[in-house]
Amino acid sequence: MSETGIFYKKKENFMANPKRKHSKARRDKRRSHDALTPVQTMKCDHCGEAKLPHKVCSACGYYKGRQVLAVRITA
Repeated sequence: MSETGIFYKKKENFMANPKRKHSKARRDKRRSHDALTPVQTMKCDHCGEAKLPHKVCSACGYYKGRQVLAVRITA
């Protein structure tokens, strides 16, 4: 017996742990929005090379039918 005459259970400070295992369905529902979408590309009107929409073509330097970037041609 302790000095006060009452037994106290020793409290230990542990971190919180889940009571039950999360099911595969619950895990998959959480991951349903994590899928990656492919990068959208389009053909350049001037040279036909694949480019990102609303960006200057890196192959020819054209955007919306006019040249806006001088591109160096390498052989």
